Amino acid sequence: MTKKRPPVSAPKSSATPNRGKVLIIGAGGVGGVVTHKCAQAVEHFPDIILASRTESKCRAIAAQLKRKIRTAAIDADNVPALTKFLEKEKPFLVINVALPYQDLSIMDACLAAGIHYLDTANYEPPNIAKFEYKWQWAYQDRFKKAGLMALLGSGFDPGVTNVFCAYAQKKLFDEIHQIDILDANAGDHGLPFATNFNPEINLREVSARGRYFEHGEWVETEPLSWSRTFDFPEIGPKKAFLLYHEELESLAVHIPGVKRLRFWMTFSDNYMNHMRALQNVGMLGIAPVNHQGREIIPIQFLKTLLPDPASLGPRTKGKTNIGCLVEGLHKGKKRRVYIYNVCDHQECYREVQSQAISYTTGVPAVVGAIMMASGKWLKPGVWNMEQLDPEPFLAELGPRGLPWQVLELPTD
Repeated sequence: MTKKRPPVSAPKSSATPNRGKVLIIGAGGVGGVVTHKCAQAVEHFPDIILASRTESKCRAIAAQLKRKIRTAAIDADNVPALTKFLEKEKPFLVINVALPYQDLSIMDACLAAGIHYLDTANYEPPNIAKFEYKWQWAYQDRFKKAGLMALLGSGFDPGVTNVFCAYAQKKLFDEIHQIDILDANAGDHGLPFATNFNPEINLREVSARGRYFEHGEWVETEPLSWSRTFDFPEIGPKKAFLLYHEELESLAVHIPGVKRLRFWMTFSDNYMNHMRALQNVGMLGIAPVNHQGREIIPIQFLKTLLPDPASLGPRTKGKTNIGCLVEGLHKGKKRRVYIYNVCDHQECYREVQSQAISYTTGVPAVVGAIMMASGKWLKPGVWNMEQLDPEPFLAELGPRGLPWQVLELPTD
């Protein structure tokens, strides 16, 4: 059971945050991409601080850049210490690319210090394999009262996929009936088994029960029990499995009239075989077990054995394809479109020393930050991406590294 957090009052400090200063929390694969792309956007972010629990990771990323940034050691779970740091530095915005377990702590510190907030994944309690927006949506009144904005899920999925849906609603359809979010990774890193982002988060997500939205209700499935083959532009036919993913929850609320929402992700046979074997022997467990007189959490121990996703960049080849297959009515006629991006692993590594999975999450985080820093999306409260105007975001997305396309498809 998660602990209740005391309400955080409006900030005591009257000092104005520096609009050109951003604090990035998290120095993993996504944190590296966010730092590179913020450093490129010098017109928006002339002052950058990169912080994590292990400052040496921050310094390693900083050494890759062509411009100088500052680094710091921060424990994102320590709200008083993080609040004090924010009050001292007064950044305009915190970009949270730490673990999802830390979302609420960072939001609390931002409220206390009077700083805007952005993340790429919704809160997940460390002791429950469940993620949903209720914990963060509960902050709506406090952020609004404080005059602060919290932008939730500004990655790719969630994030860009939400914006694609908002764009389809605004520009392409009069009625949206069905949305299938498709996430295909045709990359090959040559290792027996590795995850493309944080192993603990990845394996908890994939091994959970599937869930989709159908005619106003949520329907559950056994983990990875449903699959379909989709023909993805530029990478060809791939088998994808139905999962539950967090953007389904917010889209079900914010896309009026939608009858069906589903999320599909591709996995190789090799990945599936390894994951099922690990699950069968209990290595994906999140409850502590006694090992030689010490308590360990199996999935956290497994994480220490698996390759760091940030290390996969130099060896990963191939492309990703992520998009939204949207069906509905336009001018009284059936319409079906696929709105998507294709990203090349090796091109990403040449630019920011990262593979495409981290790149496709990190770039949208920076675009969301630019929307806030420029004032185009800046309004008090807690917001999901599809609640905001999609056009300025998509106008920025391509030039920042993620071009997107709309493919018209047969309605049958």
